[in-house]
Amino acid sequence: MAGWYELEKSNNGQFRFVLKAGNAETILTSELYTTQSAAENGIASVQTNSPLAERYEKKLAKSGQPYFNLKAANHQVIGNSEQYSSEAARDKGIESVKTNGPTTTIKDKT
Repeated sequence: MAGWYELEKSNNGQFRFVLKAGNAETILTSELYTTQSAAENGIASVQTNSPLAERYEKKLAKSGQPYFNLKAANHQVIGNSEQYSSEAARDKGIESVKTNGPTTTIKDKT
């Protein structure tokens, strides 16, 4: 099963999206946006940028756990991952975003 986006409204009235893999695991989470249309533009940016290896920034959290950011061409962070138990697990997460990111399926939960 292919992945999908879930568009949500937070408690403070802002919007965010998450990218889910086919197994329903969250693989990328966006920042908060002030409008729904801005969040939808963020989804479009993930759809465009997720297949490109050079858009991924591999990082280590203060705890030492690996994670990644997906960046747009202008170097702004579009979304970030969870923290992983290993670099290999993080790299699998990146591959999952590359595979699922271009999906056009959006579940509007606003």
